[in-house]
Amino acid sequence: MSSTNTPLAPRTAAKPGPRWRDALVVGGLFALVLAGLVSLAAATGWQETMAQIAKLTAPEILLLLALSLVNYGFRGLRWHLFARRLGLPTGVGQDMRHFLGGFAMSVTPGRVGELVRMRWLRRETGWSFERTAPLVLVDRASDLAAMALILAVAVSLSAAGMAGALPVVALALLAAYVATRPRLLSGIASAAYRVVGLWPRLFARVRTAARSLARFSSARVMAGAAVLGVIGWLAEGYAFHLLLTWMGADIGFWTAVAFFVFATLAGGLTGAPGGVGGAEAAMIGLLMLEGIPLEVSVPATLIIRVTTLWFAIGIGFAVFPFAERLSLKARDALENR
Repeated sequence: MSSTNTPLAPRTAAKPGPRWRDALVVGGLFALVLAGLVSLAAATGWQETMAQIAKLTAPEILLLLALSLVNYGFRGLRWHLFARRLGLPTGVGQDMRHFLGGFAMSVTPGRVGELVRMRWLRRETGWSFERTAPLVLVDRASDLAAMALILAVAVSLSAAGMAGALPVVALALLAAYVATRPRLLSGIASAAYRVVGLWPRLFARVRTAARSLARFSSARVMAGAAVLGVIGWLAEGYAFHLLLTWMGADIGFWTAVAFFVFATLAGGLTGAPGGVGGAEAAMIGLLMLEGIPLEVSVPATLIIRVTTLWFAIGIGFAVFPFAERLSLKARDALENR
């Protein structure tokens, strides 16, 4: 589907992005979490904590990072699947660039900074934000669905008692269900407008984006997306299992996966950027309930978060300038046609 006839917004002089502020926010959040974990490590004894970290070898760290790359790769392919289904004239390399570059904004409140992907798509294809909004929405819903499915299976198969995880599973599945039902989401937007009575254009755009979700309602598309998402998130859950095993705390594969996914979802539900703080607290708390001492749970939490969330942010910051530059070139090419 071609969209070259779509009117483009008037060109304005490109302004340097506030990347230094983004880096400052990311660095500040990382420093705060690190300070909290360091305080816990100091309270339990530095020698024990450092001994656990020293157990890890370079190949083991590389394996953890590789498993995170599996997650990013499969979820990036899912993004491409959704982009093609929506009709975007983008290739797999282009979609992967957008997906990975968006990780730089993962620690913005509610991860709204990841909407930078829509800006790149507008520059490179001429598609408006309203036309690409369903792509972002269905991708987030697919993540929730995949993680909820994994957590449901992990809870049923793990030896740990995690009855408290069921509400999180239910909320994630409910959110994923609503976000992938065009009529339901459009009806919610209409009802919200009747209550608020403000911003008619905004709610009209939300309804338009909601109706566009019908493109993804195919069972084949959703099944393919579910497989890609489940494989991706299971890879990071497996990394957490390996890490605990290497540190001498083998709690079982499904228990480790349940703890990892639950902590990730719980951190997201706090509304904190990237789930920072909430995810770490949940992970340490679950490990302690399982009898894992702080001198193991603290370094395990620190390392798995560095090799998953913060590794993704690092990749995002590396890809971001290239994605920004290429999108500006594509915009110039579209305007000069």
